[in-house]
Amino acid sequence: MGSNSMESYTVEQMQPLKAHVKNGQIVVDEPAELAEGQVFYLVPVDEDELDDEERKALHAELEACVDEMRSGARIDAKTAMAKLRARP
Repeated sequence: MGSNSMESYTVEQMQPLKAHVKNGQIVVDEPAELAEGQVFYLVPVDEDELDDEERKALHAELEACVDEMRSGARIDAKTAMAKLRARP
């Protein structure tokens, strides 16, 4: 990866990994192809206030966004961040 800039991340690299703690160690719940030496910042999950229907809608929207990005309908991270910061 080489750069700490968000511009260098792909959609696949930004997908969250689900893990749990067993005997004081972090264990990834599903197979993942990870680069040797890749650094992760882990944050414990707090329960959110979404019900099942809201969560389903959120996941559907996220999948649609990923599909758009994969089809080439995307903007670079600098542009996206500038647009977000410009919001009132």
